[in-house]
Amino acid sequence: MDAVQLTRALVDIESTTGAEAAAGEYLYGYLAALAGRTGGVAERMNVAPQRFNVLATWGTPVVTMSTHIDTVPPFFASREDEEFVWGRGSCDAKGIIAAMVAAAERLLESGVRNFGLLFVVGEEKDSLGSLAAAKVNRGSEFLINGEPTENLLALGSKGALRFELIAHGKLAHSAYPELGESAIEKLLEVLEDVRKIPLPSDELLGKSTLNIGTIAGGRAPNVIADHAQAELMFRLVGDSSVVRDALVRAVNGRLEVREALCTEPLRMEALDGLQTMVAAFTTDIPNFAGVWGRPLLIGPGSIHVAHTKEERISKKELLQAVGIYEGMVKKLLAGAV
Repeated sequence: MDAVQLTRALVDIESTTGAEAAAGEYLYGYLAALAGRTGGVAERMNVAPQRFNVLATWGTPVVTMSTHIDTVPPFFASREDEEFVWGRGSCDAKGIIAAMVAAAERLLESGVRNFGLLFVVGEEKDSLGSLAAAKVNRGSEFLINGEPTENLLALGSKGALRFELIAHGKLAHSAYPELGESAIEKLLEVLEDVRKIPLPSDELLGKSTLNIGTIAGGRAPNVIADHAQAELMFRLVGDSSVVRDALVRAVNGRLEVREALCTEPLRMEALDGLQTMVAAFTTDIPNFAGVWGRPLLIGPGSIHVAHTKEERISKKELLQAVGIYEGMVKKLLAGAV
């Protein structure tokens, strides 16, 4: 298959986080056949029940190309027009998988070895795949991580700090609110203060941001709520402790704070011949903890349509990415860093 055909084939297999097995099996089968023809090795790397990463290597992988198998919900199948491939995961990140596989095929045809492909589960939610991969050292010196950057090389990416805020109250009939204690009102008061936290800025990465992603609570309109909670996501540009401490001060013990995720911001290096950008999103790279080598972040597609009902990837960018990945692997293998 070419990169467009493979993108569509992958998009048509639902693989929302936690349910990546079918797409993983498809990838394993494809790469096992490729490895069998070209002297490589393909394997499933167990992460959790029914969840596994897929690794294919040719020789000792000095350079590893990697991205994630999982997608956000909801699933919708692929279609294409003259310019784009559409569908869930088309740009984040199944088109990137297809471009990396196509680049690997080109490299193998030209006799290049000592590289690998690593496709992981969980990036969109729990990062279990990259955390598991970080426990395995295969000797890779460079990690080319794929996310939608419009084929620009990222010099940095923001971190992420996610919290759950949980408020407890006391049930009562809404006609007698003085007999109860509203968890929802507690939560709203805290969220108002949290929104006033002054967030740091960075010359390269820009401003930190806050998103109140979910709010839930209560039982019925005529019942004083005994429970409410919210999920928050800070995009970090500096040390996570600054934002964490500010949140704790803003909450001031009024409700329960649970930290769900922390990924620190990242600065990366340039590579001659590639235009650069800064990514406002977070990637799996910090979770690899340097075990798979010095990171470079680049991929086709726009992050602005990822996670939306308009998700798509430009066929032109997709095919350009094949050549970009091929060229990067050759440069890194040759020591041109």
